[in-house]
Amino acid sequence: MADSDHPQGDTGLADIVRHFPRARVLVVGDVILDRYVTGAVSRLSPEAPIPVLRPDERRSTLGGSANVALNVATLGGHAELIGVVGADVAGAEIGALLTDTPNIVSSLTIASDRPTTAKTRFMAGSHQLLRLDEEVVAPLDAETATAVIARVEAALGRTDIVVLSDYAKGVLCDRVLTATLALAAQAGRIVIADPKRADFSAYRGATILTPNEHEVRAATRIGAEHDAEADAAGRAALAATQGEAVLVTRSAKGLTLVRRDRDAMHLPTRAREVADVSGAGDTLVAALAVALGAGASLPDAARLANVTAGISVGKQGTATVTRQELLGALHRRDLAVTDRKVATLGEAMAQVETWHEMGLRVGFANGCFDLIHPGHVRLLSEARAACDRLIVALNTDASVKRLKGPNRPLQSETARAIVMASMAPVDLVTLFDEDTPLEMIQALKPDVLVKGSDYTVDQVVGAREVMGWGGEVLLVTLEEGHSTTGTIRRMALPET
Repeated sequence: MADSDHPQGDTGLADIVRHFPRARVLVVGDVILDRYVTGAVSRLSPEAPIPVLRPDERRSTLGGSANVALNVATLGGHAELIGVVGADVAGAEIGALLTDTPNIVSSLTIASDRPTTAKTRFMAGSHQLLRLDEEVVAPLDAETATAVIARVEAALGRTDIVVLSDYAKGVLCDRVLTATLALAAQAGRIVIADPKRADFSAYRGATILTPNEHEVRAATRIGAEHDAEADAAGRAALAATQGEAVLVTRSAKGLTLVRRDRDAMHLPTRAREVADVSGAGDTLVAALAVALGAGASLPDAARLANVTAGISVGKQGTATVTRQELLGALHRRDLAVTDRKVATLGEAMAQVETWHEMGLRVGFANGCFDLIHPGHVRLLSEARAACDRLIVALNTDASVKRLKGPNRPLQSETARAIVMASMAPVDLVTLFDEDTPLEMIQALKPDVLVKGSDYTVDQVVGAREVMGWGGEVLLVTLEEGHSTTGTIRRMALPET
């Protein structure tokens, strides 16, 4: 595990995020079904001084360790989930939710002697009136524990990072926990343990422990309100686990990363606003795991987890964070936001490969785009509507001069690239020096090739190639009366 102390800026962190699809994470722990019954309250019951809820919406989501796996998947990583459900309706509901979620492999053991853990929240708007918990927290019986351990052993060869998501519901009992830690150590896997036990020595062998402020206080009898206390509590926890690091999550005060023979690293919260902290710990652990799986150093993984958790608490209810949301949050803080969307051909090829691995449809448009006008805006908007990700290839200055004359372009290629990258429909910008983008089209292999309707399909460079590999050509109707040449003429600027 890389452990460089040289901090990456948000631009460098964004580069790591682009590699999240490489991460393969095994999540072991307590699978929970989160149910929400939402409605309106207009009166009190005549039977008792309690509100009467008239439900108008019911929904279910993945909770506990299943929420960790869901967050891994939405961040772009690949998750395998090992846990236990009952032979009941809630267990079947969890199975259906997992089946409908891309990038999660479900490996659940069905236990006939215990119910699926389910939490039902009764809500009036955003206010929780009551929570109903249906669960058995006793340790797994020997047969079920043996089945879970066998699944862990089989899955380790397919994954790089192991997350132990302990919600104290009995799945990570002594037998399963001890065996999983031993098997992971034999396989040389990084283990992240999100603890619930008050005795942290139970997680001895975990690489990283991620207690929150309450959990670390209960285990070490040391508070974590102030940085110095969080450092001391983290070091006491590290002594108990004999691991490599402890990441103490401190709610509004951010994170504290404690490592052996290193000064503690304190990260202030990156939350812009707080709507709900439900599931934020799951999101943080998932982001930490995916970042490490993508090759990040531990400090950079902690920074990314901090940003991701900050996004999560800004959402209502148990929420997930997507890779694009994380990139957006990083870019918001980076003055060079648009620069990160400007890529070399090699970088663009790698990004397109990642998008295609995710099953995304990639569009391609090209041109000089010297002065952005309404016609360009329409073309870009319709192009983006026809695909999941849009690449715009710009002619370099030299190429524009060859095509348009010595007085063009009016703006340099750098300026044009920055302006284009700032356009909402555009996901990536690259430049080409040739007279046509054919070589770039052949290298990127887009699914949709976009051009203005002043062309016919047989006139569009690359059309034959794109249709040859099963793509399509989209001709966008242009806004009349808008062109860069016309604008220049109206400005009475010479053009040759």
